[in-house]
Amino acid sequence: MYNIEELIKENPILDKVKNLEPTVWINPDRKTGDEAWDNVEFTIDDIKEADQRFRKFAPLMIKLFGEEFPELYESKGILESPLVRLENLEKKYRQEKDFKGKLYLKMDSHLPVVGSIKARGGLYEVLVFAEILAKENNLLDENRDYSQFADEDFRNLFSKYTIQVASTGNLGISVGVMASALGFNAIVHMSNDAKDWKKKHLRDRGATVIEYDGDFSTAITKARELSLQDEFSYFVDDEDSTTLFKGYSVAALRTKEQIEKMGIKVDKDHPIFLYAPCGVGGSSGGVSFGFRRVLGDNVHAFFVETTHIPSFLIGASTKLHSNISVYDLGIDGKTEADGLSVARPSKFSGHTMESLLSGVITIEDYTLFETLRELNDLEDIRIEPSSTSSIVASESLFNYEQVKEYLEKYDLLDKLDNVTHICWATGGNLVPKEIMDNYLKK
Repeated sequence: MYNIEELIKENPILDKVKNLEPTVWINPDRKTGDEAWDNVEFTIDDIKEADQRFRKFAPLMIKLFGEEFPELYESKGILESPLVRLENLEKKYRQEKDFKGKLYLKMDSHLPVVGSIKARGGLYEVLVFAEILAKENNLLDENRDYSQFADEDFRNLFSKYTIQVASTGNLGISVGVMASALGFNAIVHMSNDAKDWKKKHLRDRGATVIEYDGDFSTAITKARELSLQDEFSYFVDDEDSTTLFKGYSVAALRTKEQIEKMGIKVDKDHPIFLYAPCGVGGSSGGVSFGFRRVLGDNVHAFFVETTHIPSFLIGASTKLHSNISVYDLGIDGKTEADGLSVARPSKFSGHTMESLLSGVITIEDYTLFETLRELNDLEDIRIEPSSTSSIVASESLFNYEQVKEYLEKYDLLDKLDNVTHICWATGGNLVPKEIMDNYLKK
């Protein structure tokens, strides 16, 4: 056990965190070169394997979802999101906030089928499980493409199994939609901060939604217990799944291609600053790990949390990871950023990112809606409020003295004009218009 007062003495940043002050924690254990990978179990081959599996399943994506999402025909069944430059917002920040560098948005908010960063991980884990079952039951015809997974004999097999997941929203949609489309019984356990429209979306897609009065920790604990009681149940574990993590990491390969096509330089004089909204740390960790593997040490990855639920910052800075909660510091855990509303971080992601992550920045809830309006007015882009946290981070990160020390450490102070800021939009395209209109009025 630990004593909170002692922890705060050892980690002075926790005093600011406890008092709900926006702040930034710089990771003292970030490594470069081969040393960065000494204790990381994943390799570039893991990313490539996940990418190849997605490509094998591309014909199935077209068959299942092409009618509703015709863009899948153009992409040949590959789910990928645009990388766009926010020129108008960038100009505003230059004028008002002395912003330096170029501002980009990676729009996972507009991914086909599920519209969030969780697509790559959630869909991938369901597809991996389906492939395992098909091989075990000798259903795969090697002379046909993977659209065969939509055939009746596959659906009959899958209907005997249940896939369960706990979620604050977007992972539930990703897993639930894919599992239901294949014929699995999909059960999504949703915490009290999950939005009603997300529950409705899942039910409309054939998934069963179980609601809890408690937070994400309550939902995932109950979900694990129920899944263990059923020998034909498969549990997608947001806190501890290596399969989810590999699926998320594929984003780095795809973004690298986009970066190259757009002529964006990446080297020691032209660094990338990556901003990933963080809940439990799985998707943000998978994406950031992928970027470090694919693009190297010139990537500086920051997780973004809100002041009322800075779980990853607390876990990483104390190295207690999942053994400490925001509630232990007397923080209420209430935030408008429902996608980030997880009080206890992933131990697995925390350990994996120990040598790769640059730091964690926290922001205030009201900035989410201010930025959402700016993005809507200046760029005609609408995303979930929690997604805008990455943009807030990009324009506020360099205001902190400890970040200036970080820039000096990595010889970046004179290269700020060359920085490519990539802000991750983690969700939003599926938000009903009336809900989005209400967000824009907040």
